[in-house]
Amino acid sequence: MAGIVHSLEPVTLVGGGLVQDGDLDACLTLAPRLVAADGGAAHCLARGILPEAVIGDMDSCPDAVLQGIPPGRVHAIAEQDSTDFDKALRNIDAPLVLGLGFTGARIDHELACYNALLRHADRPCLLLGGSDLVFLAPPAIELPLAPGTRVSLFPLARLGGRSRGLRWPIEGLSFDPAGRVGTSNAAEGPLGLEFPEPGMLVILPRQCLGVAVRALLAPPAGSWCARG
Repeated sequence: MAGIVHSLEPVTLVGGGLVQDGDLDACLTLAPRLVAADGGAAHCLARGILPEAVIGDMDSCPDAVLQGIPPGRVHAIAEQDSTDFDKALRNIDAPLVLGLGFTGARIDHELACYNALLRHADRPCLLLGGSDLVFLAPPAIELPLAPGTRVSLFPLARLGGRSRGLRWPIEGLSFDPAGRVGTSNAAEGPLGLEFPEPGMLVILPRQCLGVAVRALLAPPAGSWCARG
């Protein structure tokens, strides 16, 4: 089987960007296995936790940090055509990856993460940021949100979809990254979303972390097929 990390339970993946106090503990409660993407290993060791794997090109992980990690846990991937997040995501086989330290710092790196979410749509992943969380919508998802919860939909491809429980329904609309987007919608209560193909980012307040994780792991979410 290809890949580096194989898990039957969700995996927390830590990047080298901004990580707020308490975020790592909160993520590990929901996704107990810990992996670092390159410089994210420094966040792990600073909190006294040893990641089971460090994946990346190792150009942003200090030597002092690498010296504190058993060599068998360091997986260097030399190619420079992808980010460390991409390298890690495509090498983790798990029902869900919960990523932190990938938003709120360099905008180019953050945009590349969203690109990787789409290119590896078969690898379910949620990214936790300072005020929001974001994930690529699965084929279908049921989110038990409180009325008034902000829901934003941002397309990475041209596509349509169906909704139940949105203040402004999306059925019959054509979304396009160069045209219509769906920011600042709101839930009227429990929310259902369906999409015929991958390409829609769902953005929720970070307070919805537990709800979103449970929804991504539960039927009918499922996952997309790997791209050829």
